[in-house]
Amino acid sequence: MNEKYVVNLRDVAIYHADNPFGSCSEKKLLQRGEMVLSEVNLSVAPGEFVYLIGRVGSGKSSLLKTLYAEMQLLTGKGYVAGFDLRRLRRKDIPYLRRRIGIVFQDYQLLTDRNVFMNLYYVMKATGWKREQEIRERIDRVLGLVELGSKSYKMPFELSGGEQQRLVIARALLNDPQVLLADEPTGNLDPVTADGIMQLFQKIASQGCAVVMSTHNTALIENYPARAVLFSKGKIREVDLKAELA
Repeated sequence: MNEKYVVNLRDVAIYHADNPFGSCSEKKLLQRGEMVLSEVNLSVAPGEFVYLIGRVGSGKSSLLKTLYAEMQLLTGKGYVAGFDLRRLRRKDIPYLRRRIGIVFQDYQLLTDRNVFMNLYYVMKATGWKREQEIRERIDRVLGLVELGSKSYKMPFELSGGEQQRLVIARALLNDPQVLLADEPTGNLDPVTADGIMQLFQKIASQGCAVVMSTHNTALIENYPARAVLFSKGKIREVDLKAELA
């Protein structure tokens, strides 16, 4: 593995099947699964911001799911945050996910617990033991996402943008090497989406890579970064200025 990259894919093909990770043989998945992407080569360095762009169904979400081991990687070489995706065992998946942050479009918040306890639950579940360290870490990420004054609010008392910030805070709890975000601004108004983008840029500037799928061209124009286009089962790097001209 090349330590310069937190994501490093080489000659990868991604297959989709109805079976969850590890529930069928590699041979069967290669034979019966639908190939979503082929000849995928992608490297992401620490602190880099990368857009994944393309039509709905072009494979953006499938690639993200492969990076956090929701889908198996069966061909090529793939490394994420120091883990070899080809050799990853089911029992290793929680350890991989402690090194990456995942921002789902569906917030998946605990609706019966306040902001602080949503984060506290995750920290206990991922092995944190010392109460003082837990509280200090929660205070730090809430400050980063500008929710420090909302720690005792319930999720339903938060705006859509504040709920998304809470999801991002949750993703940052274990100090990830890379943040994976699937259409994180898709359900937000333009002003709120701008705030989320500024937060992502701040996170990247502190050394955590951000890989974000989106179809929002206005955001891309306002917050230019490296972009990878998904089209016809392949990916390629594109010049955003030329594409949007």
